[in-house]
Amino acid sequence: MATLAIVLAVVLTPFARRAINDLTLPLSYAGTIRQQARAKHLDPALVAAVIYAESKFDPRTSPAGAEGLMQLMPQTAVFLARRSGGISFHVSDLGKPRVNIAYGTYLLRYLIDHYGGNVWLALAAYNAGITNVDRWVAQARARGHPLTIQQIPYAETRVYVQKVLDAQKEYRHTYAKQLGY
Repeated sequence: MATLAIVLAVVLTPFARRAINDLTLPLSYAGTIRQQARAKHLDPALVAAVIYAESKFDPRTSPAGAEGLMQLMPQTAVFLARRSGGISFHVSDLGKPRVNIAYGTYLLRYLIDHYGGNVWLALAAYNAGITNVDRWVAQARARGHPLTIQQIPYAETRVYVQKVLDAQKEYRHTYAKQLGY
């Protein structure tokens, strides 16, 4: 009987782990995430973490009007389409995971570049907007020091940045194979 219990534990453990991950740290569209992360020189775990923080992999429309997995505002997507040369873009395309991830990773790369490679500032801007983060950075500089995560004026954005950074570590560890590490 003990041998049967050990065999069942060994056989069922991967399935149980997968079921728990699906509930607590879901991952869908791993191929698209890998491809878009590679194309935009991003960490695929970071992309997965942003999707997790934004939508938990549920491509819905938020009450504020943000759409899809990476929760892009339609006006932001139109800006990104113009900037990236997307001539046949329609806002309704944001409901398509492949398109949404392509535009969301484009925005993430744009923000990381804007902040000189600083990922957490880019995440803050992804959440609170580039205008707000530029103002916070300028205000911190005027006081003679750099902005820190703890000094982000919006509690929601502070929590968001930390949530994404923590989830990035978890995705890298939990889904290393699926994300191409």
